[in-house]
Amino acid sequence: MGIVVVEICDGNTITMVDVEEILESEFPEVAVIMNTCLNFCGLCAVRPYALVNNKRVFGKTPEECLDKIRVAIKEELAQYS
Repeated sequence: MGIVVVEICDGNTITMVDVEEILESEFPEVAVIMNTCLNFCGLCAVRPYALVNNKRVFGKTPEECLDKIRVAIKEELAQYS
């Protein structure tokens, strides 16, 4: 398990990108967890998002959201440097 946890709702449009494989290969400190629901009712239908250490990260497209997730991961990891 990583020191940064990225949680993704499996009904979210960000799943069009293989977020788990991409992030876990780029950042060994990251654990990606796919959930059936993150309890933000309706949010996953509106825009791609994920939780990075319980902080919501949004994007207009899955790719933009993935880029913002990378930034959030780097910010989280900077706390451990």
